[in-house]
Formats: sequence, C-alpha cells, structure tokens
Amino acid sequence: MSGPSRELLRQLYRTPPDRFVAARDEAVAEARRAGDVPAAREIARLRRPTVAAWLVNLLALERPELVADLGQLAESLRSAQRELRGAQLRELSTQRRAVVGALLAEVRSLATAVPGAPPPGKLPLGAVESTLNAALSDAEVAEQVRSGRLLRAASYAGFGEVPRPQLRLVTEEPAPPSRPPGGDRSAPRARQAERAARAERERRRRALATELAQARTDQERAEAELAGAAEAERGGVDGLAAIEAEIAELERQRAAAEEELSRAKSARRAAERAVVVARRRTGEVEAAAEALAEEEADPRRAGRHPNV
Repeated sequence: MSGPSRELLRQLYRTPPDRFVAARDEAVAEARRAGDVPAAREIARLRRPTVAAWLVNLLALERPELVADLGQLAESLRSAQRELRGAQLRELSTQRRAVVGALLAEVRSLATAVPGAPPPGKLPLGAVESTLNAALSDAEVAEQVRSGRLLRAASYAGFGEVPRPQLRLVTEEPAPPSRPPGGDRSAPRARQAERAARAERERRRRALATELAQARTDQERAEAELAGAAEAERGGVDGLAAIEAEIAELERQRAAAEEELSRAKSARRAAERAVVVARRRTGEVEAAAEALAEEEADPRRAGRHPNV
C-alpha cells in the first residue's frame, strides 16, 4: 500500500472548494474498497482549501512554469535587497507588479474553464494577489504555493524578507494595518499612493484584458488553421489510398496481360514450327507432282527412276 497517488492529490486540489469534501469522501471510499486503509486515512485528513487558496493551487497545478518564474524573481528581489541595489530593486519591483498582474489574469482564465467555479466577479483575486506577493517575500510561503496544496491565503504587511511573526494566514482579504499611537502624518501620502496603486492595477487589468482577447483571437485562428490542415491531411490520405488501390488493380491487370501475352507467344512459336513443317511437305509434294508431269510428257521415261 503506497498511500494516495500524486495524480489523485492533484485532482482533489483542482476541485472547487464547494465540491472538495464530496470528492475527498469518494476517494476515501474508493481507497477502502481497494483495501488501502492507510491511504484512506491519509486522504480523510486532507482539508478543504479556501477559494483564494484553491485559485493559487490551480495556478500551481496547471501552470507550474509560471510559479517557477515567480520563485526566480523572488530570489532576484531578495538578493537586490540584501545588497542594497536600489536601481535594480526598483526595476525588479516594477517587474514584480507586472508578473503578479499577469498571474492574476491567468488565474481568472483558469478558473473560468473549471466547471462549478465561482463567477469571475466573485473570485477573491485580492487575496490571491496578497498570497503571490507573500510568496515573493517568504520562501516557506513560496514552497506552499509550489506544492499546489495551499489551504489558506497568505499576506504580508510589506515587501521584503520580513520576520516570520509578521506572516499570517488569512481566509479573507487582509485587514488594513492599525495606525500607530499619536496618529499618522503620512496618511494622506499613503492614500495617494494607494489611489495610484489602484489606478496602476486597473491599467494593468485593462492592458491584460486586451492582450488576453488578442491571444484568444490568435488561438481561435490557429485552431481553425489546424482544423483545416488536419482536414486537408485526411483528404490527402484518402486520395493516396484511392490511388494505391488503383495501382494495385492495374498491377493485377498487368500481371494477367503478361500471362496472356506469354501464352500468345508460345502459340505463335508453335504455329511457326507448324508452318515450317507444312512448307517442307508442300515442297516435297510439288516436286513429286512435277516429276509425274514430266513422265507423262515423255513416255520413254516411264518406269524409269528419276535418279537413273
């Protein structure tokens, strides 16, 4: 008994949360019917993820190469921060926003293709974004994201290598940070920055929506071309099969004609031999007839042998 297979775990964590428990219980029952009690116990211990965590799992399971790129970017960010390379850090931070925005668009697209998934307007993309940013900041969160078995969304108050106590697992959108004692004189600037960030996210969403629409158009065009090419290939295969059948029939007719020609040649040679024999016999008879005519014309030669 080897426990639940990796493919079973992948299927369970691809399942929307409102159907997870039913799918898990069915897997438990199947393991018990197969007599694999340890696997049944292990499957029964699996816990249902939140919707946000399910979306992150879906991304990790369906697009692992994108999650791997996220990890490489995180390492570059951590290295730039440790070495205080400000210009590179600013450039990487811009890249981080673009990457996270693209991943959110991919999450939305993947969820749309899953039967029974929440409608696009109800997807907790804010919690997904918070989790992806946390994965960029914390190696442990990144590992949980890569596993495809995340149970809760994660968030950080800021970006960078933050001590572990500041990491918190959440089931909803992260709560706003509390104000420090004595008020916060930077609040107007923070609100302005937040408005700018929201505007930037909206701009990215529109740009990604346009890019996604173009990508889908290109995909439909490519699929139509593929269908046409496949149809042309099938037509070519059918045409070739018909030609090969015609060639086979012609080969059969050719073999029959060659056999008939061989018989005709044999008959001609036999006829030629018969003609030679007949001509020789005709010559002999003609010679005898001439000799008889001469005897009749000269009686003195009657009774004489022609050779005398």
